[in-house]
Amino acid sequence: MRAGSGLGVSCSVMTGSVSDGAVLLTTPVEALGDVSAELGAALRGMGLRSVGHLVHHLPHRHEREEAETTIGDLAGDAVVSTRGEVTACRFVGGRGRGKARFEAVLLDGTGRLDVVWFNQPYLRHKIEPGMWLRVQGKSKMKRTGVQIVNPRWWVLKEGEREVRGGGEARLRPVYPATEEAPSWMIERVIVGVLDEALGQIDDHLSEGYRGERSMPSLAEAYRMMHRPADEEEIGVARRRLVYDELLMMQLGVQMRRAKVAKEMHAPALRWSEAIDAHIRARFPFTLTEAQETVVQEIARDVQKSVPMHRLIQGDVGAGKTVVALYAMLMAVASEHQAALMAPTELLAEQHFASISAMLEGGSVRIALLTGSLSAPEREGILARLGAGEIDLLVGTHSVLTESVRFASLGVVVIDEQHRFGVHQRAQLREKSGNRYSMPHTLVMTATPIPRTLALTAFGDLDVSVLRGLPPGRKPVATRMLPSARAEEAYAFVRMRVEKGQQAYVVVPAVDSDGGLKDVRSTVRKLEAGALAGKRVAGVHGRLKRATREQIMERFRGGLIDVLVATTVIEVGVDVANAAVMVVEHADRFGLAQLHQIRGRIGRGTHSSACVLIVDEGATEIGMERVKALVGTTDGFVIAEKDLELRGMGEVLGVRQAGMAPFRLADLSRDLDLLRMARRDAIAWIARSPRLEAPEEALLKRRLAKAFVDGGEKTDV
Repeated sequence: MRAGSGLGVSCSVMTGSVSDGAVLLTTPVEALGDVSAELGAALRGMGLRSVGHLVHHLPHRHEREEAETTIGDLAGDAVVSTRGEVTACRFVGGRGRGKARFEAVLLDGTGRLDVVWFNQPYLRHKIEPGMWLRVQGKSKMKRTGVQIVNPRWWVLKEGEREVRGGGEARLRPVYPATEEAPSWMIERVIVGVLDEALGQIDDHLSEGYRGERSMPSLAEAYRMMHRPADEEEIGVARRRLVYDELLMMQLGVQMRRAKVAKEMHAPALRWSEAIDAHIRARFPFTLTEAQETVVQEIARDVQKSVPMHRLIQGDVGAGKTVVALYAMLMAVASEHQAALMAPTELLAEQHFASISAMLEGGSVRIALLTGSLSAPEREGILARLGAGEIDLLVGTHSVLTESVRFASLGVVVIDEQHRFGVHQRAQLREKSGNRYSMPHTLVMTATPIPRTLALTAFGDLDVSVLRGLPPGRKPVATRMLPSARAEEAYAFVRMRVEKGQQAYVVVPAVDSDGGLKDVRSTVRKLEAGALAGKRVAGVHGRLKRATREQIMERFRGGLIDVLVATTVIEVGVDVANAAVMVVEHADRFGLAQLHQIRGRIGRGTHSSACVLIVDEGATEIGMERVKALVGTTDGFVIAEKDLELRGMGEVLGVRQAGMAPFRLADLSRDLDLLRMARRDAIAWIARSPRLEAPEEALLKRRLAKAFVDGGEKTDV
């Protein structure tokens, strides 16, 4: 048997002989009698190359199709379905307040039906006399007879023109389609092969396993999706197919974890009360209760030779860097090296500065590696790193290049996980130099990850949560203003600046060519207007590193009152005296990004305020994002809302986990199935880590296809 395509919901060809002329799952669509050369090409262009692919091509919704009746039996004020020949049609252009309309007359030998479509002028090029149509819609009795307005309609082939009185209503599948291969054509082809195809589908879950979970067989699930008897069957089928998608992802995650635990090892780091006290002496403050908990989890993990894979998620300013530093100093205390990788130079520079300040006067040797270093500077750092003369390296993506080699890498910290995929994590692990050895990995993000995503995209990581803010931190008051009232925001900024505080103004562009506020013109406008006499400066990612550092240092030192910036300040900028923020075009930023930007204020003892200025023509979803930010400062609540608004694939990119986006699963409503799939996968891999039992062969093939092929459709 050969495994089919899809996210674990594929089918395979049964063993045994098949009589000549029989339809197989591998039969090309062009070989089917119902498929013309043009339709075959269109189906192939959609990736539907074989009968197996047609079975996998699931409806994205179902519509109720009423039982057909002849035109002569139609009644008024009812949803009806009928068919007939177009004997006349015309387009009437709208005049004055009248609507443009396309009219057609249908006859079937039993009566006349008038059909009207409003505001659909393209129909004059689609419908013409001599065609046979099937139409469905609400009928009305007029003086001339029965009329249907704006019905759904289908063109009928010659063999489909027979008037079908009687019959029953049904749920008609509506398929993802193209103009060349419309849904009704796809349905007709699938109906022609479905019964033969279903008999060839093997199930990778046993009858007993399915029975315990009240799930149908795979073949029956496909039948219910393509030809449901009622709404309940659609729900039953969807539950099985969604479970399969989630189970495949969770099995892959658990197999990966089991493989790493068995085959890979990391240096077991030393811990003692003396080491603990020595590390804590470097921190300028006492750890919070949440930080203490996470430090204990990390210390427990890194003392083992099993590689740690832990995700620390905490809201903006929750104190993740100190926790990460604890792990890195444990590596140094155990005579190994540590690395911290950040997504931008600005954030790497910020980490380097803050960590250097905490380690000042000590013996830990720290270096910064970014892409803007000169060749001699870079070569010097790499030589010292390879010789073990650098204990702690802070860097950007530069750390991933082949030329970077460590003497003995014990701990890797990755900041802002949502910007790194699983493959980049693997590259860092390879820096150990031994294919069976990898450093302990600590991932941290200030973008709180919804529980559903933590179980999927990062299911191979243990999760630690830093809730709450450090002592003395206050929530940021947030309000929204229309762009017409922007001057109120800047009057507020001026008032706060005159009290000795500092402010950010965030704009979306460096130089605007699309009507958006930009750094350069905004600086000039504020200096000449609302903030005249105040010290205003701009910063953005295009500036040279030295220039950017100089501006940021002046802002930190209180020599700049208002900093106009792009999202270059999204992460890593920490100025306690900055207590006010204005975000221009706030409706154009992502929700998680807005939360990150707002996190730049409220880092000191002042009461802080953020003003979100929205465009007059803001989109509905843009307004929802802004309203969500106004409504809460809890990053975890914001993360859930972000998932709801954007969906899983956009929030973090499911391909980071090695899987294609889900076809059916919707984590906003399928959390219970996700939890079941996770429990089942953990138990399954615990008893069969490599899926090597004969009865697991089909499941293993489909799992490999889902991960290795990335879920792309392939021939069955």
